[in-house]
Amino acid sequence: MAVTAAPASRATARRALVLRALGLGDLLTAVPALRALRRGIPGARLTLAAPAALAPLARATGAVDDVLPSGGLEPLPWPGAVDVAVNLHGRGPQSHRILAALAPGRLLAFAHTGVLHTDGPDWDPGEHEVRRWCRLVSAYGFDADPGDLDLAVPAVASPAPGAVVIHPGAAFPARRWPAERFAAVAAAMRDGGERVVVTGGPGEAPIARRVVELAGLDGRADLAGRTHLPQLAALVAGARLVVCGDTGLAHLATAFRTPSVLLFGPTPPARWGPPDRAEHRVLWAGRQGDPHGHECHPGLLEISADQAVEAAGRALADRS
Repeated sequence: MAVTAAPASRATARRALVLRALGLGDLLTAVPALRALRRGIPGARLTLAAPAALAPLARATGAVDDVLPSGGLEPLPWPGAVDVAVNLHGRGPQSHRILAALAPGRLLAFAHTGVLHTDGPDWDPGEHEVRRWCRLVSAYGFDADPGDLDLAVPAVASPAPGAVVIHPGAAFPARRWPAERFAAVAAAMRDGGERVVVTGGPGEAPIARRVVELAGLDGRADLAGRTHLPQLAALVAGARLVVCGDTGLAHLATAFRTPSVLLFGPTPPARWGPPDRAEHRVLWAGRQGDPHGHECHPGLLEISADQAVEAAGRALADRS
């Protein structure tokens, strides 16, 4: 892949700050853009403003030198000068203002007249998240490849090598398929001779426990709240299959090319789905809605447990 020659304005940059203070999936969809920035300013120290828990994975991209712990749209405790500030967080104006407050030598961001930033490209609300950030940095001369999503397998050991990983949680109920259906998939996989584990963050422990109980799994299958991020990444990297909704774990499966069955709704996979690869099977009823809703979206409910079991079986058969 060709790399665009660095213009003088960034060839001499020594400190670059990138804002992406969001979640796991948000980090992983920004990897191609981060790598393009790294190639374009190889002599600069590139800092990512993101949640501290994501630091191990951010460094594993090979694009980030360090992480400035931050979350949401809080002011950044940044000491000293910034040569290049890059907004991979959102369309603005709040995120633009956070970076502009640091008086960077140059701000790379989508155009927003509300903060008098007009030299960036226009925002496209229907664009896929990976391509969105690739298009942004490409507009400033950083050649980005949307397919550059892979991560190296973590050095830490997987807590359940070769398992089928069921992840029933999601950030909002609208994207959370019923626990009973995840349990039906887990039981079918177990009955088919697979080792099954259930994952989740500390706040998702009740959902994971319910899936384990309904599926009749051994209590040791419940890994919710028991894995830090490097272990979770190793688990996905070494899994036979991942079954989950529109969550960060789906993007981990993409990063490690792990076969997956992904349940989408209400956000279409055209905006947040995996690349078009044979190992990923996407189930979506075609109905959009509010991804931040307080109840499971009707379109997601149209996906049956039988459909997911069938897709999982095909994925495992293809892998074998």
